[in-house]
Formats: sequence, C-alpha cells, structure tokens
Amino acid sequence: MDDIFTQCREGNAVAVRLWLDNTENDLNQGDDHGFSPLHWACREGRSGVVDMLIMRGARINVMNRGDDTPLHLAASHGHREILAKLIQCKADTNAANEHGNTPLHYACFWGHDQVAEDLVSNGAQVSICNKYGETPLDKAKPPLAANLKELAEKQGQSLMKVPYKDNFWKGTTRTRPRNGTLNKHAGIDHKQLNMVGKINENHSGELWKGRWQGTEVVVKMLFVREWTTRKSRDFNEEYPKLRIFSHPNVLPVLGGCQSPPAPNPIVITHYMPYGSLYNVLHEGTNFVVDQTQAVKFALDIACGMAFLHTLEPMIPRHYLNSKSVMIDEDMTARISMADVKLSFQCPGRMYSPAWVAPEALQKKPEEINRRSSDMWSFAVLLWELGLRPTIPPGISPHICKLMKICMNEDPAKRPKFDMIVPILEKMQDK
Repeated sequence: MDDIFTQCREGNAVAVRLWLDNTENDLNQGDDHGFSPLHWACREGRSGVVDMLIMRGARINVMNRGDDTPLHLAASHGHREILAKLIQCKADTNAANEHGNTPLHYACFWGHDQVAEDLVSNGAQVSICNKYGETPLDKAKPPLAANLKELAEKQGQSLMKVPYKDNFWKGTTRTRPRNGTLNKHAGIDHKQLNMVGKINENHSGELWKGRWQGTEVVVKMLFVREWTTRKSRDFNEEYPKLRIFSHPNVLPVLGGCQSPPAPNPIVITHYMPYGSLYNVLHEGTNFVVDQTQAVKFALDIACGMAFLHTLEPMIPRHYLNSKSVMIDEDMTARISMADVKLSFQCPGRMYSPAWVAPEALQKKPEEINRRSSDMWSFAVLLWELGLRPTIPPGISPHICKLMKICMNEDPAKRPKFDMIVPILEKMQDK
C-alpha cells in the first residue's frame, strides 16, 4: 500500500481521509527529505487534499530540510488557489529557505505573474535579498518586475534592498516535521532510553529528560504501589490509547514500557522546550504572554479539546489544567496525553482541584458530565491567561465575558468547545 506522502502527491482524497481518521497517524510527520503531507499536496496542486489537511490542523509554516514551506512549493508551481488558502491560514509570505529565497523569489523566477502579484498584495517584500544578493525583482522579467514595483510602492513598501543578514522577519516560525518513524512504535525497549537528567518529581512519578531513537523525549516513571500482573495488563491496554498523533494541539504518548527490576511503568512523550503552560505563566520564564499570545493559547487549547470531545469513547481520567498543557517550540499549546491518569494510579484521589468543576468534585466519576466539567476547567485557564501581570490593565473584557459563559453554574448551560473555537478565532482576528 502506498504511504501518505504518495497519496497526497497523487491527490487520493479517499485514502488520505481514511489515513487521517486513524488517530495514531501524525499528519505533520515528514518523509526522508522532511516533506510533510501538506508540502506534497501543495507542490502537486491537490486542492482537495490541501483543504483536508488544513482542516485537520496541518502546520502551515512547517519547513522541509531545505527550509521550504508549503507556500514556497505552491508559489514555485503556480498554484494560485492553494496559495490563497495558505495565506488565509496565516502562512508567512516572507519565509526564507536555506538559500534565502522567499516564495516571491520563486514565483518571479518561474514567471507566475498572478501568484507573484497575490504574494505582494499580501505582504511579500519585493526588496528582500537572498544569500546571493538577489531580490525577487532581480529574478523577474522586466514587465513583471515593473508591475510588482508599482504594486509594492502603492502599499508603502521601501524599495531599498534588504541584505540577507538583516532578513529576520517577525512572525517566522521555523518548525520541521517530526520523525515520521516514531509514531510506528507503541512498545519501547527501555534499554534504548538514554536518561539525560531529572526534570521534576510529583505525586504521580518522576520526569526525566532523555533521548530515544535520536529524539529528545520526556520519560515519565510512574509511582505505583504493589505492581501486580493485573496492573501490568491494564497498563499495556491503556497507554496505546493515548497515542493520538492526529491533531496538532494534542501531544501524544509515543509509547511505553515496564522497566526492570522494579518494575516501573514508563511512558514517553516529545520534549517540549518551554515546558507546560503553568511554567510559562507562573514560573518566571523569559517568554512574555501578551494579549495576542494569550488568545492564541486559548484557541489552541479549545481546538484540542474540541477534537478530544469527538472521540468515542472519550479518554477516561483526563483532567484539563495548565500543568497538562505543553508549549511546543513554535509556541503552540498542546494537551498532553502523558498526564492522563491510568486506572491504577491513586483511584478516587483528585489532584489539582483548583481547575476542577464543583460538580466533578462532588460526584462519582461515572456521574460527571465530562464535556461540561472540562469547560469549567477551560474557564479557569482563561482566568490564568487573562489576569497575567504582563497584560495591562488586567483581564480583557472579551475574555472576561467568555469566562462567565464557560463557568455557568448550571453544567447543562455551558457551551461546547466547538462553539468556543469560532469565538476565539474572531477575537484573534481583531
């Protein structure tokens, strides 16, 4: 059977949809050259597949090994419709690849006049130099160069050349597809884990930074009293269900194992350089969360939760809080599946109650409306994001209003996450 890269390249929408429906498949993985499925669909002009990948959450500004984004490939091949879709999803029009070329360089070089004009109309700079000192205007034929120069001047662009060394455009996120082989291994040989250093210890276990198959990972060693055959069986049944690779705002468990001689059950997940949202907000990291970033985090979390709420059955014993939301290298918030409690971990005991809905603290787990109680937890996260001291003059009226909606005392009147997502999208666009 052909792999996902071939299916995207050939535009096999049915096969792509079936592949995406498997939560263990990572739509942001890369092939041997770092091309993601979105790279291939954009290169080959497969508009329907591009729609599907974007809808499922493909990273728009992801780079292959040559630092090309999907926008580079759409521009190079003159796919105007796809270019418009990517720009609508906030693709970086000035992203530079390893040669310093932007999408506009390629549109000009290959003579895709309308694509070049579309790029300039959406903020692409005509005076950016690549490594060889060439601007997009230098790569264009004279009639196109004249049109682009006139268009740029109307938009207030400076026509003074910007040297390559100064070509650091704000907003560029240099992210690459993750290793496409990692999501194929549910079971892990503990002998392949290289522990680098202890990160933290809490009620549930120890966190270690480590490496596995050349990738930086976090190793979570669970504390379990009286390890039994029954618990071992439960562990082997439960952790594979947390390998959810199919959404960009969900951080999957890569795999698990039991390490002798204890034995301690172990789960591993990708290492996130910024740590948790709790670390970023409350523990003095160097990253400043302004109002724009706060809304972006809230939207990421809402999208991730909306996806998790579509799963049947829902993931049991998942409790939303800022300690279980991890921040990726491109400042994407991702809900960590490694923080889901397994059935044998302190049954009946509730941790981090500050984020838990009142009815969830009072009722038995089987009596709780999980979708509703998660919305209360989300409202607490909004409070954390909105009352940052770095956001004068305090909580924004929009977030305050949204908090009140999400924190309704009547669980039946709380909104669902798929209703919250468009509200946050509108806030982000303002």
